[in-house]
Amino acid sequence: MRKILLKSLYPIIGGRRTKSPFKPDPNPRWVFTIAAPPPPEWVQPINDTSNLITTHPPKPSPWVHQILNLFDNLDSLPIEPKLDAFCDKWFIRLSPNFVSYVLSSGRLKTRPELAFRFFKWAGMQKGGGYSYVPNIECYVYLIDILCSCNDFDRVKLVFNELKLKGFLINVKCANLLIKSFGNVGMVEELLWVWKEMNVNGIKPSLFTFNFLINGLVNSLFIEAAEQVFEVMESGNVKPDTVTFNTMIKGYCKVGKTKNAVDKFERMEKMNVERDKISYLTLMQAYYSDSDYDSCLKLYNEMEEKKIEIPQHGYSLVIGGLCKDGKPMLGYMVFENMIKKGCKANVAMYTALMDAYAKAGHIDEVIRLFERMNKDGFKPDEVTYGVIVNALCKTGRFEEAIRYFQLCKENKVAVNAMFYASLIDGFGKAGRLDEAEKLFEEMVKDGCTPDSYCYNALIDALVKNEKIDEALMVFNRMEIEGCDQTVYTYTIIMNGLFNKHRNEEALKIWDLMIDKGITPTAASFRVLSTGLCLSGKVSRACKILDELAPMGVVIETACEDMINVLVKAGRVDEACKLADGIVDRGREIPGRVRTVFINALRKSGNSEMAIKLMHSKIGIGYERRGSVKKRVKFRMLVEK
Repeated sequence: MRKILLKSLYPIIGGRRTKSPFKPDPNPRWVFTIAAPPPPEWVQPINDTSNLITTHPPKPSPWVHQILNLFDNLDSLPIEPKLDAFCDKWFIRLSPNFVSYVLSSGRLKTRPELAFRFFKWAGMQKGGGYSYVPNIECYVYLIDILCSCNDFDRVKLVFNELKLKGFLINVKCANLLIKSFGNVGMVEELLWVWKEMNVNGIKPSLFTFNFLINGLVNSLFIEAAEQVFEVMESGNVKPDTVTFNTMIKGYCKVGKTKNAVDKFERMEKMNVERDKISYLTLMQAYYSDSDYDSCLKLYNEMEEKKIEIPQHGYSLVIGGLCKDGKPMLGYMVFENMIKKGCKANVAMYTALMDAYAKAGHIDEVIRLFERMNKDGFKPDEVTYGVIVNALCKTGRFEEAIRYFQLCKENKVAVNAMFYASLIDGFGKAGRLDEAEKLFEEMVKDGCTPDSYCYNALIDALVKNEKIDEALMVFNRMEIEGCDQTVYTYTIIMNGLFNKHRNEEALKIWDLMIDKGITPTAASFRVLSTGLCLSGKVSRACKILDELAPMGVVIETACEDMINVLVKAGRVDEACKLADGIVDRGREIPGRVRTVFINALRKSGNSEMAIKLMHSKIGIGYERRGSVKKRVKFRMLVEK
């Protein structure tokens, strides 16, 4: 029985006997050896179908799908042990063609870490008598993945390894490398590939040129891109729409809108089709330059040529018209967009509402708000801010509060600007108690007041002649770490001067200068007005002179002081100031004279204005012996 059993296992286990099977051995001895497994097979990504006649493209090997599934089902474990286990189980190794195919499949496009580790793992494979040697495609596809995810450190690492390998570059790899480096603006690497193409006699195609120019533009090497463009124009490969669009984009990026326009017009001369990208890129540049008329002109041209206008194009035109104070024209474009089936968005409604509000058409603002809700758009905090601010400025406070509460009910974030608008509105209307109540409510609700809110409350207190309370809020700003702006100091100085607390106002001015806050024309106007009305004209002039070394030049300062003095009936002091301005060479005499005449006319002193107009004061000369002197402005009050 034992012999029969062993004979049946013989073909399976590869057993052999020490004696001849034809001569029975009374004491047989059996020795068993295990057959060696077959060497691992290096699998290819595409099945060999050379012996088949078919019109269909070859299908990938089943191994491709299984390897990709390993990536998709990856848990917390590293990928390397899974790949090892899978390949050992099936006695396979992944060939360089297989690895490059997987990297190019797109399944790893957004997973640079996994792609890099797969590439490194593949390099450690051995089997069948030789080790794995990656091909150039493996490097190129990995670089493409890393570039698309902006993993620049690894891009440089892999690219340096590629260069050391000394591969002979081919057309496909060169184009893909130029595309990858071009998209992320890696100019040094881009130019290396370009040089290798020339060394290997690879002629660049339109695709190659376009990505080269794109790379140079992304790195802001606009002059180099222009040189490549000129080579195309003079060579066999002519620029197409993509080439022109890329150059237009580059010029717009560096603020050279005129050059972009030249390229745009050249497209028509060379019979190169302008597409929506050509128009939109230039429209965006015009919008950024606040040239809204040119933006509208391009829109009309697109309409005439029946070029598709995307939502962003309409946003530029509508937003530009609204900023230009033309809400009705913007609304016409809006209606045209809806008619053509292009959907609106919250930003468009908000821009139109803001433009109508600034034009004083509050009813149109509310109508647009209601239409916006009816069309299924949810207003954001900017939209609510526009309508609340518009209602406050027109004194419709109850409606403003209602929309403010509606904003809270709809769980839209209520920011400090809402409160600033309400506080400012109530303060200007003399409803100080409600303004203060809103400020405290804001703090209680956990909304941190910003400088706009503090300024609105301080302004309300000053306008209601509560300067001491305003100073307390001013000090509270500093304690709570809120930045005091030049407007904050201007409000406080104005309130102090109105209460004839001039020295305190001057201390506030000095504090502002000490903190490095740059004065504005409005802040100096408040200071100079207060000093001039208190008879301290020379001190105002001295402060004005001190501002010049600080780089602050207020062109209307002298004009403002003359106007204040003349309006207050202090013509003699105004004349002294005008003479001082001319003597110091701060202004040309003719301009000072014109300012003086206008000030007299506006103050109702037309008789003296006519007298000055028909005299030589300021611009004429009188002789006293051999001395020639300019006729002083003080002659106006002395005669």
